[in-house]
Amino acid sequence: PMSYAIFQLARAHRAYAATLLREMDLHPGQELLLMQLFDRDGQSQSELIESVGLDHSTVSKSLGRMQDAGLLVREPSAHDRRVMLVHLTDKGRAMREPIATLWQTLEKASTRNLSEHQAQAFVDTAYAITEAIPSRPPQGARK
Repeated sequence: PMSYAIFQLARAHRAYAATLLREMDLHPGQELLLMQLFDRDGQSQSELIESVGLDHSTVSKSLGRMQDAGLLVREPSAHDRRVMLVHLTDKGRAMREPIATLWQTLEKASTRNLSEHQAQAFVDTAYAITEAIPSRPPQGARK
């Protein structure tokens, strides 16, 4: 029952977030990349991949779309031309406040039917479950 509840919760949360993101002309996950760049502009593509925990092709594709939309630019590092640095454009930097508002809207919707105590207990429980789940399947498990 818990795994299915987690699946349903994740699906509903992601669908609502995707709706809010579409209103901003963003795809799910792009807001996470922008948030990483808000914290530290000029990161390498590899650093962004590591920080958001997505695979290389997904991040590369997202960054390409975001570059096409004028939110960022990618350029080779002066120290190592193989390293691509990602910089926000003015349009990308202007997304800081709308993304903060999006997260506030998502937070309000997510906690609407919960007391403050229930919301905090959920957060604590979610982190406990996250820590309990192994990062790799047990040896001998089907791949």
